[in-house]
Amino acid sequence: MKNTYYIAALRISLGFIFLWAFLDKVFGLGFATKPEASWLNGGSPTSGFLEKAVHGPFAEIFHNMSGVVAVDWLFMTGLLLIGLALILGVGMKIATYTGSLLLLMMWLSLLPPSNNPIIDDHIIYILALFVLKNLEAGKIFGFGKIWSQSTIVKKFPILE
Repeated sequence: MKNTYYIAALRISLGFIFLWAFLDKVFGLGFATKPEASWLNGGSPTSGFLEKAVHGPFAEIFHNMSGVVAVDWLFMTGLLLIGLALILGVGMKIATYTGSLLLLMMWLSLLPPSNNPIIDDHIIYILALFVLKNLEAGKIFGFGKIWSQSTIVKKFPILE
């Protein structure tokens, strides 16, 4: 029983990382995003990172994505939905796949990582997502059990 608390805490904490990034970029809470650069003030949630932080062999690809409205919307929708899914414990399968894709793209945009030539926090988060999915962490102090029995999940298992 004690381990379930750690599993739930990991799931919720990881979800909050995604959700916090969304909130900071929307409202410009002054952490990673200044208020004047917030999405609500007309700023692009992807331009700062994609213009200034990206380096390595794929830099040009990511620079070209900077400020593209469709990319901004996909990124922000992903942050919000992945964060909520993890916090609530629903849609763990699709949150794992989409979250891992987002994190993998961020890792690719920073190759090689600055502190280690291969592994950085993005890879660790990907591994944590798959561990949580395989442990059915959404069913531990979350709404995963109820969600998995719903009609829509039975019809579309990827939503589990």
